[in-house]
Amino acid sequence: EILLAQPPVLGLQRYFLVGSNHAETKYRVLKIDRTEPKDLVVIDDRHVYTQQEVRELLGRLDLGNRTKMGQKGSSGLFQAVTACGVVGFVRFLEGYYIVLITKSRKMADIGGHAIYKIEDTNMVYIPNDSVRITHPDEARYLRIFQNVDLSSNFYFSYSYDLSHSLQYNLTVLRMPLEMLKSETTPARQESFDIFEDEGVITHGRSGVFGICSEPYMKYVWNGQLLDAIKNTVHRDWLLYIIHGFCGQSKLLIYGRPVYVTLIARRSSKFAGTRFLKRGANCEGDVANEVETEQILCDASVLSFTAGSYSSYVQVRGSVPLYWSQDISTMMPKPPITLDQADPFAHVAALHFDQMLQRFGSPIIILNLVKVQCSRALGQPSSTSSGGQVEAPVCGGPAFVSRKAGEGSMRAIGHSQFKYVTVVAAAFALDMRVSTHYSSGSHVCSFSSKLCNVLDRLSVIAESVVKKTGFFVNRPDSYCSILRPDEKWNELGGCVIPTGRLQTGILRTNCVDCLDRTNTAQFMVGKCALAYQLYSLGLIDKPNLQFDTDAVRLFEELYEDHGDTLSLQYGGSQLVHRVKTYRKIAPWTQHSKDIMQTLSRYYSNAFSDADRQDSINLFLGVFHPAEGKPHLWELPTDFYLHHKNTMKLLPTRRSYTHWWTPEVIKHLPLPYDEVICAANLKKLIVKKFHRYEEEIDIHNEFFRPYELSSFDDTFCLAMTSSARDVMPKTVGIDPSPFTVRKPDETGKSVLGNKSSREEAVLQRKTAASAPPPPSEEAVSSSSEEDSGTDREEEGPASQRSTPVKMTDAGDGARLPENMVQPMKEVYGINLSDGLSEEDFSIYSRFVQLGQSQHKRDRSSQQPCSRCSDGVIKLTPISAFSQDNIYEVQPPRVDRKSTEIFQAHIQASQGVMQPLGKEDTSMYREYIRNRYL
Repeated sequence: EILLAQPPVLGLQRYFLVGSNHAETKYRVLKIDRTEPKDLVVIDDRHVYTQQEVRELLGRLDLGNRTKMGQKGSSGLFQAVTACGVVGFVRFLEGYYIVLITKSRKMADIGGHAIYKIEDTNMVYIPNDSVRITHPDEARYLRIFQNVDLSSNFYFSYSYDLSHSLQYNLTVLRMPLEMLKSETTPARQESFDIFEDEGVITHGRSGVFGICSEPYMKYVWNGQLLDAIKNTVHRDWLLYIIHGFCGQSKLLIYGRPVYVTLIARRSSKFAGTRFLKRGANCEGDVANEVETEQILCDASVLSFTAGSYSSYVQVRGSVPLYWSQDISTMMPKPPITLDQADPFAHVAALHFDQMLQRFGSPIIILNLVKVQCSRALGQPSSTSSGGQVEAPVCGGPAFVSRKAGEGSMRAIGHSQFKYVTVVAAAFALDMRVSTHYSSGSHVCSFSSKLCNVLDRLSVIAESVVKKTGFFVNRPDSYCSILRPDEKWNELGGCVIPTGRLQTGILRTNCVDCLDRTNTAQFMVGKCALAYQLYSLGLIDKPNLQFDTDAVRLFEELYEDHGDTLSLQYGGSQLVHRVKTYRKIAPWTQHSKDIMQTLSRYYSNAFSDADRQDSINLFLGVFHPAEGKPHLWELPTDFYLHHKNTMKLLPTRRSYTHWWTPEVIKHLPLPYDEVICAANLKKLIVKKFHRYEEEIDIHNEFFRPYELSSFDDTFCLAMTSSARDVMPKTVGIDPSPFTVRKPDETGKSVLGNKSSREEAVLQRKTAASAPPPPSEEAVSSSSEEDSGTDREEEGPASQRSTPVKMTDAGDGARLPENMVQPMKEVYGINLSDGLSEEDFSIYSRFVQLGQSQHKRDRSSQQPCSRCSDGVIKLTPISAFSQDNIYEVQPPRVDRKSTEIFQAHIQASQGVMQPLGKEDTSMYREYIRNRYL
C-alpha cells in the first residue's frame, strides 16, 4: 500500500510517498521535491520504518505544518492519494507527473505469488502552481498519454517476475549460492528475492539467502517510466508491469485442484496497431510479438519447492521482413508492400539470434501465410507431411516485386529462413531452424471445406512438442518409469536431475497473427497440456480428446486469450474461433463474425492512428521537446522505430557470422539460463533472517491479519471445471477427461456453460429434489416406457430408470434395483445367504437413510436389541422427527485430555505454566524479532 501525503505548508515544497507491506509492519518513505519546474528530485533515505516509527514521523509532520500551533481543528497533513503501486514518472513539455495504481484485482496465483490486474490509475502533477511553467500543448500530450488505458490488460506482481518464464524463475533463481560468491559484491546485496519465502538456501538456522534477477525489458511496458528513478530509489519501489493477458482456471480431478494458467506477454519493442505495425524493424523486433506461456500446477501444495509445476512456452509474431500495408485506399484487405530489399536476411538473422538467446534450439516455424502465389514465384509450397523443410545451398534469397500478395511474402520469408539455416550449416552449426506449413495448399487449408485442418495441426503439434519438450520441476514419476508410454520416450528437451527443461520454441507466422494463429497455438497447447498432465501423474496417457471438460476449460481460456490480443492489436475480438475450424459453430456465430469484421475494419480505419501515437508516447519511442516537431505533426513514425536510418554510418553485422558466438556454444540450452559470468552479474543476493515476515509464505498467502470473506476469495471466484463446465446432471462421470456427446451447437448436451447464479440455482434444485416416486407412479411410468427401446436413450447413468419395490419383511419395502446390481458388480446377491435377522437390520437401515423413522418416542425402550431383532437407537433430540441418535465418544489418552482442558482454560483466562522448552523458544523468537 502506498500513501501520497501532502502537508499544507510543506505541500508547496514536497510530497511524501509512504509505502508499506501487506501486513503494514514495514514502511519506506520517499520525499518528492515540488520546487523544480522540470527536473525530478526524489530522495530515498533507504531506511525501513516500523509502524510506530512511521506514525511518529507523520505525527511530527502533521504537528509542524498546522496553521496554528496547538490547533486541533485543522490537520497539518492530509492524504492526497492511496495507491497500491507506482507505474512511473513521465514528463512532456512541463513538469513531471507520477502515475499511481489506485485499484487492482487478483487474477492468478502461482505458488503463493499473486498476479494482479490494474483496474484504475491516477496521475498527479508534481510541481506546485507557483513554479509551474505552462505550455499550450501540454494538455494535448496528456490526453494522448492517457489514451493508453492502463486498466485494460496490464498486470503486475509484487513478488513474481512476470517478464520471465516459470522455467527461468525456477532454475536460474535456484542456483547454489557458492556460484554467486565470486560475482556478488556487498553493494548488490540490497534487494529481495521473489522466492525467498521458500528458503532457497539456508546456512545454519538463522539465515535465508534470496536471489533475484533483472527483468527482461522486452516485455516490460513501464521501463521508460521508471528510468528516472531506477538508480535513485530502493528496488522495492520498482514495480514492473506487463501488457497482454492473464487468466487462470481450476481443473478439478476427483476433488484434486489443478490450476491452469495462461500468461501472454506482449513485446514493447516495435509495438503498435494492426496495419501501422507490420513486419520487423532494423533491430530484429517484429510486430505483434507475443510470448504465451501455459502453466500447470498442483494447487493442493502451495510451495514451489514441494509442489509440482509445469510450463510450456510458444511465440507468435509477424514475418521478419520489411513489409507493410497501405491503408490510405480504405480497402478491407490492402495490398502488401515490400518496403526494403534485404537479400542477406539481416533482419531475420537478428530476430533469430534473439530467439536463440532466450529460448535455445530448435526454432520451429509454423507458417500460416497463404500460398496462392508461391508456385508462380518458383518457391516450394509445402512439404508432404508438414515436417522439416530442407534448405538447399543458395547464395541468398531472391527478391520479388515490391507489391505482392500473401503468397509472395510467404515465399520470401521461406527463402530467408532457408538462407539463415544454410549459412549456419556452412559453418557446421546445428541451428535446427525448421518450417511447418498448415495452410500450405488448397487441399488442406483453414478455408478449405474438403478436410479438417485441425487434424493436420494435431499432427504438427505432436511433432513440435516432441522436439522442444516442456518444463517440469520434478523428476519423472515412478509409474512413468515402470510403464513408460511410447510417446514419452520420444520426448525432446533437456532432462536434468530435478526435472525437464524446454529447449527451443515454436514460432507461429501469419499476416495478422490473430484468428488462425490463436487456433494453431491452441492445438499445440492442447497437445502440450496432455504431456503436462501426464508428467504430473494425473492421466495415464498423454492424450486429450475434444468435448471433455478439461479441453473445454482450456479452450475457453485460449478464446479469452485470443479475444484480448485481437482487441489490442486488431481492434475487435476474434472473427474465427476453434469451433469455426471444427465446423461445429452455430449459425448465430456467422452474424457475430460479420459484426466483428466490421468493428475491426472501423477501428483500423479511424482509431488506429491515435492509438499508435499513444503507444509511441507511453513507451518512450517519442520524447517531446522544445524546438522539435510535435507527435501529431510527424507524417510517419518510421524513423522512430528504425534507429539506424538516422545514423550517417550505421554499423552492420557480418552477413555470414550473424549469430552471437556465446549463444551458439551452449545450444540447445538458452543462453539466458546458462550459468556464466555474464548472467551471474544480473543476479542480486540478499540474506534474510528466518523469522522475517516477508519470507513467510503462509502469512503472505492466507493473510491472517486481514478480515476476509469466502465469497470474495479468488480461489472460489475463478472458473472451475466442476462448477462451470461439467454437466449438472446427477449420475454422470465426474472425470474431466470423459468425452461428452456434443450437440449441433458445439457444446455438451448436459453441460452448457452458465453463470454463477444459474449454477447456484441448479445446485439448489438438485438438493431439493422430490423423494422417490410411489408404487402407483412407478407402475404407471413403467407401463408407459415398456414399449420403448432403452438402449437408444443413452447410458444407464444418464437416464431415469423406473424403480420397483420389493417386500423385505416387517412391512419394509426395498427398491429392487438396490438388490439386483450387486449380483452383477460383486458376484453375490444380497438375498443369498442372509439370515432373516440380518436382512431385517438392513431393511431398517434403509428406512433410516430415507428419513422414515417416525416411531413414537414414548414407546421406545432403551434396550439395544428388541424381540423383533431390529436394533433400537435412543434418540437424544428434543424433536421427535429428528434422526439424531446417541453415540459413544471415541476414547482419547490422558495427555490429549489434558491438552484439551488447558485449551479450554486458556480461553477463560487461566494460563498454564510454561515449560523450559517453551520458554527458551519464546525467548529466541523475541530476540530474533525485536532485538
